Amino acid sequence: MSFPPIRLAALVLAMAVGLPAVAAPETPAPAQSQTRDAVTAYEAGHFDAALQGFAAAAQRGNRLAQFNYAMMLLRGEGTTAKPQEALVWLRRAADNQMTHAQFTLGDLHERGGLVPKSLEEANRWYERAAQGGHTQAQMALATNYFTGRGVPRDYGQAFAWYSKAATAGDGGAQYIVASYYERGYPGIVERDVEQAKIWYARAAAHGDPGALAKLRSLLEEGLRGKSQM
Repeated sequence: MSFPPIRLAALVLAMAVGLPAVAAPETPAPAQSQTRDAVTAYEAGHFDAALQGFAAAAQRGNRLAQFNYAMMLLRGEGTTAKPQEALVWLRRAADNQMTHAQFTLGDLHERGGLVPKSLEEANRWYERAAQGGHTQAQMALATNYFTGRGVPRDYGQAFAWYSKAATAGDGGAQYIVASYYERGYPGIVERDVEQAKIWYARAAAHGDPGALAKLRSLLEEGLRGKSQM
């Protein structure tokens, strides 16, 4: 059985940009130090030391350590693979309000295999992570609302979650929000070409050639309209 390629590096980056590394204010300071040392060991390829460090910090309640420990157990790094134990620690991290752990549980339920496939359960985890500001979860939840996967189809809910992801800087979400404004959805959002241009421009800034083409097309249409006045 193969598992999704979830990298610890994503959590290392999360620490760097200010995601709290502890589950709660009362988490002991040594757990934070153990987690940092374990990250250093992991990056150096010292998986045995990393596993021990994450395990110790996870027991102290550090949610980053809980997630990373779960991933190492899942993939058999520094130990034999222990998927069921990995799930226990992944859920602890998720219950400790680590949004990436919540998103990962949603992804696992959407894929099936390690856990029973359930789009309904996937969406419940996606929503928890999305409420916490996790952009990938917001995108996943929005797309499932748009397509009706595991939830009743709801273009309004889809737009709301795409908008949150777009505001957070996701280029794909920005393109979709632009398309909502370009088309207009009665009862959800009025057609607004100027807003469409703004969001296509933001998506284009991420290197999306389709967004750039859309932006150029709308700008050209505007120029043609003015020339015919």
